[in-house]
Amino acid sequence: MPALPGDDVAHSTLHAPAVGILAFNGSRIDGGLYAHITGWARTAPAWLDDIIKYWSALGVGIFAVLMVIGWWWARRQPSVTMARVLASPAVVVAAYVVNDVIKSMVQEVRPCQQIAHSFTLETCPGPGDWAFPSNHTVVAFSAAVALFFVNRALGWVALVAAVAMGASRVYVGAHYPHDVIVGALVGVVVAIPLTLLAGRYAAASVERARSGRLRPLLVNP
Repeated sequence: MPALPGDDVAHSTLHAPAVGILAFNGSRIDGGLYAHITGWARTAPAWLDDIIKYWSALGVGIFAVLMVIGWWWARRQPSVTMARVLASPAVVVAAYVVNDVIKSMVQEVRPCQQIAHSFTLETCPGPGDWAFPSNHTVVAFSAAVALFFVNRALGWVALVAAVAMGASRVYVGAHYPHDVIVGALVGVVVAIPLTLLAGRYAAASVERARSGRLRPLLVNP
């Protein structure tokens, strides 16, 4: 792989604890690109950094809001659609768990621990808080995919928000670009089959529930 400007910085490691030294060093993949992106954050206006920092930390809440909107809309839709939107939180949790397993297996050290003189907009996590893949990105993309099978318009809004979330995680210095790319893939790969299965096998249960006490929550009056 050709050297990128900033690779000399990206490949110089900190004197991390033994656990960090033994763990995977992701800076060899795209540490130079990470250094360039965080360099933009170093020189950007403070107001822009603040917006991206707060979005990176709190933006995942928008996906919960979109799920509520999806549920409200699905009350006028077939039971299969309602089953998908009701399953969307569980789909996100499943994607998160899969991602956490991958994290514990790869054990990639955070770039702010691995790269000397890293610039970050949020506090660098301590040793043992692994970087690969990005949890925020997995949550964002799994939610976006689940919502896409509920309502295309909501899905596109969620997808744009997911891309913005992934990009922000690199910008604030929490992740390498490849952490975000793989996190997006994990979210998509887990969410597609689970959402489709929920629509196929849970629709009958939703149909029955729509005739019972839960009818006000599942059907537009």
